[in-house]
Amino acid sequence: MNDLFDLRDKTIALSGGTGVLGGSIAEYLVKNGASVILLGRSADKLDEKRNVLNRISMNSAFSYVVDVMEEKALVSLREQIKEAHGAIDGLINLAGGNLPGATLRPDQTVFDISLEDTKEVVNLNLFGSVLPTIVLSQLMAEQGYGSIINISSMASKQSITRVLGYSMAKAGIDIFTKWMAEELATKFSDKIRVNAIAPGFFIGNQNRKILINEDGSHTERSKKILAKTPMNRFGDASELNGMVHYLLSEASSFVTGTVYDVDGGFNSFTGV
Repeated sequence: MNDLFDLRDKTIALSGGTGVLGGSIAEYLVKNGASVILLGRSADKLDEKRNVLNRISMNSAFSYVVDVMEEKALVSLREQIKEAHGAIDGLINLAGGNLPGATLRPDQTVFDISLEDTKEVVNLNLFGSVLPTIVLSQLMAEQGYGSIINISSMASKQSITRVLGYSMAKAGIDIFTKWMAEELATKFSDKIRVNAIAPGFFIGNQNRKILINEDGSHTERSKKILAKTPMNRFGDASELNGMVHYLLSEASSFVTGTVYDVDGGFNSFTGV
């Protein structure tokens, strides 16, 4: 039974692995015997995180400087990974973010939004997963197996105020996940799976100022979120690790095209 959940000797590539959520996932994976390939634009952040991971488990972490929005760079990366690692067992797309101009303040309306920033946010949060998935999944198509995990959001499930671009992008992630699941399973191998995780509300660098006041108290937006969350709290980064583990392991061998909520009940509760 334990073999179903065994991650030992698996090689997992992650974009966004230097952030709060991605960093937690990366550390969890190496603690469970996997090797991690960190992908990102900042050499300094990658080096720092790789060193942290290798202190947890020696020779478990590798890193490559790459912009996941650049197709040619990703194709080059694919060849580097193939030469250096032979194969990848998993890909987790964690790259994303928001911009001030694409996030409405409480006193603004949609007519105040920056359309340029909104387009940039859609590109980053949608194509920041689409491009690496399509380019790197070619390795999985060649080897005949692999698990891809995209990151969706509660913003794809319901209308959440202020974050139009982010919401549109994450809705795109949901259908892209389902589309790629069908494409890879039917045309290449039933051992290639594509799923997504839709986190509820976690405190990260991206949303800290929106959810937490300078004195550490909850903002009005936080209070609204918690009132609609049956568990009445924000998630801890570590609480995504169990779902990631499941989706990367053989325990989920008949699971593909699914978006899993990890949200403390937010999406199931009307607030009434």
